Amino acid sequence: MKQFFLFMIVGLMLNSCIKNNPDPSWIEITPWTLVANSNSQYPTGELTHSFSDAWVYVNDELIGVFQVTDTLKIPVLKSGAVNIKIYPAIRNNGVSATKKIYPFVERYEINTTLVQNQTLQINPVTRYSSMVRFAIEDFEDPAIKIVNDPNSATQMSQGNDPAILQWGNFYGFVNLNETDSTWVAYTNFESVNEANLPRGEEVYLEIDYYNTNNVVTGLLWISSSSIKNNTNYQLNDQDPSSVKWKKIYIDLKELVSNSPAGSYFEQSFQAILDKDDTEGLIVIDNIKVVHF
Repeated sequence: MKQFFLFMIVGLMLNSCIKNNPDPSWIEITPWTLVANSNSQYPTGELTHSFSDAWVYVNDELIGVFQVTDTLKIPVLKSGAVNIKIYPAIRNNGVSATKKIYPFVERYEINTTLVQNQTLQINPVTRYSSMVRFAIEDFEDPAIKIVNDPNSATQMSQGNDPAILQWGNFYGFVNLNETDSTWVAYTNFESVNEANLPRGEEVYLEIDYYNTNNVVTGLLWISSSSIKNNTNYQLNDQDPSSVKWKKIYIDLKELVSNSPAGSYFEQSFQAILDKDDTEGLIVIDNIKVVHF
């Protein structure tokens, strides 16, 4: 909520300044590009992203937080030699009103010259920081790291329908119907020694998804004596006539930090056939648990 009011205040200040200063310089920012970091210490998987916004600083002064579109054009009441820093931002937990600088990727920075009444186009590029760690399930290996619960009515399988496939050779999918109406599954990152997560630090779950049925994500706290599933965020269903790939960044910091000592962690997925539907499709790819 504080961020929302900050955006409103910045917007009002910009409008007021333009009226009083009719000759600003202009910055046009194109959508983000995510590239590989040749210095990465760990495999990063497919470089998918949904950096929807940009925090823009000129000479270390915050100009504003802006949704990045093909036509984003920002007035700047400065001219001459400047330093511009642009930080990739996400919609935290998929909430459009909660914009946050994504902590695992690098800012874009440029030293340049602004000229009044002229537009400088910037094509921002970012990459994961070199020390970022990943637990990844991209469905490219025959033995996928998804365990279907014994009580689940249906199971996740690998698919490669060209009409759906977006990256690599395979994705994970579940078909729900009136007979097989439930799906419950968990990641198995412990098998690759990636189930331990740092407490008190930034931790995110990234998921690319394409679904006509709701899916609820969760975080399992697993210890020698107990397992607790903490329900987290829902991937909302899409209309079958317009379903498309989306990406979400789910903030796990608080759940991880509040876990019992000695726990390790897995991601959980639960789905029940949506009310009044006779079938539902859930497609998931590029599951990543990301942290330093």
